[in-house]
Amino acid sequence: MNKKNIFGAVMLAAVASITMTSCNKSTPQMDEKSQTSKAAPGDMKIAYVEVDSLMNQYKFCKDYSLILQKKGQNIQATLAQKGQALQAAAANFQQKAQANAYTREQAQAIQANLQRQQQDLQTLQQRLSSEFESEQTKYNKALRDSLQHFLKIYNKDKKYSMILSKAGDNLLYADKALDITTDVVNGLNKSYSPSTELSKAKGGK
Repeated sequence: MNKKNIFGAVMLAAVASITMTSCNKSTPQMDEKSQTSKAAPGDMKIAYVEVDSLMNQYKFCKDYSLILQKKGQNIQATLAQKGQALQAAAANFQQKAQANAYTREQAQAIQANLQRQQQDLQTLQQRLSSEFESEQTKYNKALRDSLQHFLKIYNKDKKYSMILSKAGDNLLYADKALDITTDVVNGLNKSYSPSTELSKAKGGK
């Protein structure tokens, strides 16, 4: 269960969605103009952001990736510890049962208890997984909000018609002159300030 990779995949998808739509959402003046006249292809101003670089360099992504990695490791450790304890108890029961150390009633009671523990462990696994997914959703929304806020301000002066996300080979060709990744990352990091909750989580408190 590689939670860091899961988080990275979710965040990458979010960035791809945001960078392709945020300009039109955040600049109503441009939208109103487009309703009255269509811009010729040569009039369009396009830029793109390297998603991998954004994920690696934006402090927000790095911080939350670390937090989720720690949470994932804690979940793994908790489930592994309880699973090993249950396995040991089951092995001990099996050994004593074969040695006729229990009456029939005792054996049935212990076996029923082991089954309940197994069900409790499965319930715990589902709950922790659900909580982790909720954390991913929360952090993903925070990333989306921060990008939308920044691009809204950034594009007031730049006035791009479209900002694309470049992840892997999803764009067959893109002129490097259209790359605004450095501007976006620098701007995001300049305005980024970890929340109290984040600072505590990073500190392991």
